[in-house]
Amino acid sequence: MMSANGSLKSLSGEGVLCIIQMLCQTYLMSSLLNHFNAIQASILDAIRVLVERETTSREEARLDEIASFVASQLSELGGEIELTPQPGYGTHLRARFDFGHDRAEPQVLVIGHLDTVWPVGTLERMPFRLTPEGAAYGPGIFDMKAGIVTAVNALNAIRSLGLQTKRPVTLLLTCDEEIGSKTSRSLVEEEARRSAVALVLEPPITGGVVKTGRKGIGVFGVRAIGRAAHAGLDPRKGINANVELSHQILRLAALNDYDQGVTVSVGVMNGGTTTNVVPAEASAKVDVRFWTPEDGERIVREIRGLTPVLEEAQLEITGGINRPPMPRSEKNIALYEHARGLAAELGFDLNDAVVGGGSDGNFTAALGVPTLDGLGVDGAGAHADHEHILVSDIPRRAALLTRLIQTA
Repeated sequence: MMSANGSLKSLSGEGVLCIIQMLCQTYLMSSLLNHFNAIQASILDAIRVLVERETTSREEARLDEIASFVASQLSELGGEIELTPQPGYGTHLRARFDFGHDRAEPQVLVIGHLDTVWPVGTLERMPFRLTPEGAAYGPGIFDMKAGIVTAVNALNAIRSLGLQTKRPVTLLLTCDEEIGSKTSRSLVEEEARRSAVALVLEPPITGGVVKTGRKGIGVFGVRAIGRAAHAGLDPRKGINANVELSHQILRLAALNDYDQGVTVSVGVMNGGTTTNVVPAEASAKVDVRFWTPEDGERIVREIRGLTPVLEEAQLEITGGINRPPMPRSEKNIALYEHARGLAAELGFDLNDAVVGGGSDGNFTAALGVPTLDGLGVDGAGAHADHEHILVSDIPRRAALLTRLIQTA
């Protein structure tokens, strides 16, 4: 408090320092928002550039090109670039920024992916467009081209505004997240082991809600092998693989435990060749989701332990756990609370939730690294025709990400 004559003499030295720090913090938050508001149009232009580079998973040449393009932008910001080509997939990109720190110190890891689910040519029917209501549409814009551009601009703000960070920073952009991170998982885990925190650029839940927990994911193949026979002349000589597979599907359905968050979904089935032949083969693809490692291990045992029902039929089981669960751990909650405090200083509420979908954040959290997911720009429609972002959300999400990179 000020004294009657308007001086600060009644405050202790610590009190004065606290007020000065609060004023500096308020000024910094205001300056960051002003900065990103001033460049919002150019950020949106950069998002459009990435959206109009169609980068379907496994489109190797396109994913190589976009990695090189983004790498050139990050190099201009002073990033130490490492490109890791993956034949048949594309290129993973790492950009390291020491920001005056020793590279051996635990880092802030910022994770995103360059690939999308949209087939090349989608832009012809879903071009980038802006609406009068302030939404920007386009394939991959929400998941997650906008998040990538936001991260680049956050790193640029730290450099250009002379801001300090607590740690060195690595931005990791992979090329195969949408198809299970087959070639990038080891890279994500390698970087996670060097990290104090992981910030994931996946889109938020609509409303800007970040993700502090995710289910684990398993993908399995079940192949039933029978014996072909003429359906009219010698049906008893056959072993109907479709019937065998049907028995197994009922067994798989019985593994669902919705109250415990365990789901076992047979999403794809194939069997037989024509109507007058007893089918010799049938197959199914199975999606498994679970909250705990114990449930995951149990479901794996159950699926791998399936046995044939029909005499002389055979089963082949392939696949396994693709992503471990990302529990809503105390570490994740603490990181979220820190982010919520920063958001409040920026003038908005930040809520969290747990979700059934997976991301590369599953890998970092499973290694015990505090992980906050869903830090992309608000919007809706990931993987759907109405995929879009809210343009007005760009400045505050960019400011929040900047502050998290600085202070986490």
